[in-house]
Amino acid sequence: MMIKMKKPLGSIWVRGALACSLVLGLTACRTPDAVVLSGDPLPLLDAPPSAAVALDVSTEDLDWQDGTRQRAVPARLYWPSRASAQAAGVPLIVFSHGIGGSRRGYSYLGAYWAAKGYATLHVQHVGSDRTLWTGNPFGLVGRLQDAAKESEALSRVADVRFALDQLLLGPRGNQIDPSRVIAAGHSYGANTVLLLAGAQVVRRGAVMEQLRDPRFKAAILISAPPFYGETERTAEILKPITIPTLHITATEDVIVIPGYHSTASDRIAVFKATGSAAKSLVVFEGGSHSMFTDRAGTGGVTLNPLVKTATKEVALAFLSQVFEGQNLPLQQWSERHQAIVNHIQLDLVAQPLSVVRPVGSQLATGLGIAPSRSEIEQASSSEQ
Repeated sequence: MMIKMKKPLGSIWVRGALACSLVLGLTACRTPDAVVLSGDPLPLLDAPPSAAVALDVSTEDLDWQDGTRQRAVPARLYWPSRASAQAAGVPLIVFSHGIGGSRRGYSYLGAYWAAKGYATLHVQHVGSDRTLWTGNPFGLVGRLQDAAKESEALSRVADVRFALDQLLLGPRGNQIDPSRVIAAGHSYGANTVLLLAGAQVVRRGAVMEQLRDPRFKAAILISAPPFYGETERTAEILKPITIPTLHITATEDVIVIPGYHSTASDRIAVFKATGSAAKSLVVFEGGSHSMFTDRAGTGGVTLNPLVKTATKEVALAFLSQVFEGQNLPLQQWSERHQAIVNHIQLDLVAQPLSVVRPVGSQLATGLGIAPSRSEIEQASSSEQ
C-alpha cells in the first residue's frame, strides 16, 4: 500500500540514485541503439570474479517469492568455502544495489568478502532493477521515475528484510552469526540501508518505525545521496541511527541532473548527521559515482581498480574494528591507500569536532573517525 504524502518520497530518498542512473544510461546514449549497448552496463558488471577468489567462494542464486506482497525477491549468495570451520558462526553482509542494478552486480565486493569469511547476500529489487534498461529507450526516464516512487522505496526495505528472513530460515541459517549481520548498499541501496539502520522518516505526523531492522548491527554506505526535499531535516532524520556506520565517497562522486544534483559534500553531510557513536568516513581523490559498481574504467582507468580494492578492504577493516576491537587493520589500510585518499576533505570533517583523543587512538591520515558522544562531552568539559 502506497503511503500518500505532500512530497513524493522517491524525490526525497532516491533522486541521487535516479540521477546516477540517468547519467549512466543517458549520457552515452546518443541514439536509440546506443541505449542497448550503453544503457545496460550489466554485461560488464556481471563479470565473474577471478579464479583465485572463486576457489574460496561458492555462489548460489536464490529465487524467492514474497507471497504476502506478491513480489519476487531474487538474490545471489556468496558463501565462504571454509565457513563450516568457523565455530563462532559466519558473519553476513546483506547488499542492496543501486537503481538499475541486479543481484549479479557488485561482484567484486561479494566475491572478495566471501573469500575473507563474510557470507554476502546480494538482493535484487525487481521494481528498480536492470529491467529498467529494457523496452522503448524513449520511455527510460519514465521508468526511472516510477522506480523512484515511495512505494518502491518501501518495497526495497521489505525486500531486504524478507531476504534476510528467508536466508536465516533456510539450510544456511544455523551457520550465520546473528550478532554480526551487516547492511550495505550503493546509491539507492545506501538510502535503503539508512532506513533499515534507523533513519526516522515522519509521515502523517508519525515516525515509520517499522522500517528499522534491529538485526543489522552495522552499516556500510557507499555514495549515499542526501534526503532531497528534506535537507533541512537531515540531522533529525539520521540522528536516530546508532549502529556503527562506514561511509565511502569520492571528491568527484557527483550526480549532475537539474533538480537532482549532489556532490561529495552532501555525502559527507550524511556522514556527519548520522548519530552513530562509531562511524568512519573515506573520501577518495577523483573518481565518479559509478566507479563503485563493477564497471571498469569509470572514474579513471588507473584509479578505478585501485578504489575497488581499497573499498572492499576498508569495509572488512572497519568491521574488524567494530566486532573484534582491532584498530590495526584500519591503520594498515590507511598506510597502503593514502595515495588515493583526499586528506583535505577529511580534515574539514575532523576540525569542527575538536575532540581530544588519547595518544595512539587516532587512525592514520586518510580515514576520518567521528567521536562518540561521551568523547565530545569529555572534550567539552576539559576545554571549559
